[in-house]
Amino acid sequence: MTTPQRRRHPVLAHLPFGLVMGVVALGLVRIIMYHWREGTVLMGGALILAAGLRVLLSDEQAGLIAIRSRAVDVLTYTGFGVCMMAVALTIEN
Repeated sequence: MTTPQRRRHPVLAHLPFGLVMGVVALGLVRIIMYHWREGTVLMGGALILAAGLRVLLSDEQAGLIAIRSRAVDVLTYTGFGVCMMAVALTIEN
């Protein structure tokens, strides 16, 4: 006899992606308000957040932030996030 699988609420399945996109939205608001450096750092932070969530959550819990294998996702999210933040912080006005 098989045990029934526990199904997650559909909203909870997309919560990690929603959190990351919320930070991206904040970054875009800051960019629209002519604070491009802060907005870009926030967007880089969203990628770092995605990497952290990818490390902590299983493939099923990660939802839409799970694209490739866990190691590849963490490396690419972290790499792009650090690059975005570094570029934003080193450009002079």
